[in-house]
Amino acid sequence: MNYAILFGAALVPLIVGSIWYNPKVFGNAWMQANGFTEESIQNNPRPMWQVFLFTYIFSLLATGIYWQLCVHQMGALGMIGGPDQISNALPSYQAFMNDYGTAFRSFGHGALHGGMAAFIMGLFMVGVGAMFEMRSWKYIFIHVGYLTVCGVLMGGLICQFI
Repeated sequence: MNYAILFGAALVPLIVGSIWYNPKVFGNAWMQANGFTEESIQNNPRPMWQVFLFTYIFSLLATGIYWQLCVHQMGALGMIGGPDQISNALPSYQAFMNDYGTAFRSFGHGALHGGMAAFIMGLFMVGVGAMFEMRSWKYIFIHVGYLTVCGVLMGGLICQFI
């Protein structure tokens, strides 16, 4: 297992966000949907180091979920009680892993599952809140689009390289 890929995949939202929310991409539309101005952005009371730090921490937590969703072999590992139980597993576990341990372990497969999960959960989490907050559809689609792109890339990287 390459656990380092989880730390690398957690950088994806920072990288994608720096592009996605750039004024030349969706930044101006995002500011308009939120009622922000350049001045209000500059006067944010939260320091940017804190925004980036917590974005990374929250993204690192998400990699654990993408790992479970995109790497199907994690289900077999869970059935025996986790990584610390491999030495106690029945021979059928090792036979299964010998036969199917690398099945569906590609960037494309992880991207598919990561993107679907991000899109559906993004619509649920962002969309429901936005409806009650009387936000625009533009607001919803900008954020859900960002989350979906992040999910595609994070899921793909994790599935391919973990």
